[in-house]
Amino acid sequence: MGVVKRQSIKNTVSTYLGIVLGFISLLIIQPRFLKAEEIGLARVLFAFSSLVSMIIPLGINNVTVKYFSLFRNETRKHHGYLGLMLLVFGIGFLLCTTGLFLFKEFIIAQYRRQSPQFIEYYNYIIPFSFFLGLFNLLSAYLNTIYKSTVPSYLNDIWSRLGYIAVILLYWFGKLTLPQFVILYIGVYALQGLIALFYLLSVDKPSLHVDWTHLRKLPLREMFGFGLLLMAVNLASLGLKTLDAVFLGKFQALSAVGVYTIAAFIPTVIEAPLNAMDRITIAKYSQAYAAGNREEMRNIYYQSVRYMSVIAGYLLAGIVTNIVFLLKMIGKDYAGAYQVVYIIAAGSFVSMLGGSSVGLLVYTSRWWMGALILISVSLLHVVFNMTFIPHWGLNGAAMATALSSFVFTSLKFTYIYSKFRFQPIDFNIWKVIMITAVCIFSALLVPEVEPVWLNILMRGMLITFIYAGMLYYWRLVPALTDLRMKK
Repeated sequence: MGVVKRQSIKNTVSTYLGIVLGFISLLIIQPRFLKAEEIGLARVLFAFSSLVSMIIPLGINNVTVKYFSLFRNETRKHHGYLGLMLLVFGIGFLLCTTGLFLFKEFIIAQYRRQSPQFIEYYNYIIPFSFFLGLFNLLSAYLNTIYKSTVPSYLNDIWSRLGYIAVILLYWFGKLTLPQFVILYIGVYALQGLIALFYLLSVDKPSLHVDWTHLRKLPLREMFGFGLLLMAVNLASLGLKTLDAVFLGKFQALSAVGVYTIAAFIPTVIEAPLNAMDRITIAKYSQAYAAGNREEMRNIYYQSVRYMSVIAGYLLAGIVTNIVFLLKMIGKDYAGAYQVVYIIAAGSFVSMLGGSSVGLLVYTSRWWMGALILISVSLLHVVFNMTFIPHWGLNGAAMATALSSFVFTSLKFTYIYSKFRFQPIDFNIWKVIMITAVCIFSALLVPEVEPVWLNILMRGMLITFIYAGMLYYWRLVPALTDLRMKK
């Protein structure tokens, strides 16, 4: 457990460093050194390739997480499990490549009018999705042998630093646009190769599949589980990437670029929830296996309490300062403040739902969690197809926010019906009241010059009011303990 705990700490540090680098890249580097249409092109290529990369492994990543214990045997080099993974991956890559070529004319027809530049780089999706899928495959294997630190570093830090370096080379005139795209993909190619060499150095696996051992296992159950979870993961990824894919169909790439920058800002609200999910999923699974409902309840209730407190503070800061922040980023982005308002509202609702993915997926009725997630993803497609043609960037934001609201509501309803857990008490309503007071108070502050001073003044006021009211109402145990000591 010491090894797991150390890796968990390192992974958490890596995650938050990645958030900081993402903030620097998206809000400082990209708007200054890339045109909006170039940001949009990179975003659509990444979003499309990410979705394809989720299909390529044909669910073997999920099989690895649940069933690797059936293969674990260092003496026999895990019965050649890595070879099995690569074999399935290869089959999936061939199928996806064939599909991309068969449906090429249909797909590019969707983008010909608004995003013709994307069509020029359509074929780049094939290597891009290959390297993204390869890294995800190797990460799943490394996580199962308790070597998760390097993959976490490569995913959270290396990819962002590499992309920043490519952007700077392009800005200094060292690269043409096609070379920029190739090197952008190259960052992820090198990421996958580093993961591969690291795996070979720490595990010495075999590529020779032990077919005799394999035939003894419940293959139908294993691969059925893998394919279903592949659909779940694809649905989960779709909630984060489909807005860019559909925007590229209905809007110019420059609009996608503006949306990419604006939509990133409110995702900061959900960053603590994503980090907490990585921790609580294992805790929920262990507590459920032990029949410890009280532990499950405590995790859920505490996550709702703390996530709501964090979300309220971040929401107030973002809503009251976004106009000034977008002005600082650049004039092309100044009009996208409504996108931020809408997505921030959806992110706030998601945080109010607490860390509940573990309750949804890693209990006896995990298929219900899968069904909910897939259903919401399909709704997300409908929302995007309906809203974007009418409201453009705001329509994409509305689709994202409404999907978050539906997903959180369904999770809440299911968890209550199965476990009778209901964490929304008067303290949560107090947090909402405090958030509203902070927003209203900050909006009363007159505008001044320079622009950054508005952010500083409002940020200080919100911090003072928010912390003071949390302390007064004893909503955070740490602050309450400090008050008792005094």
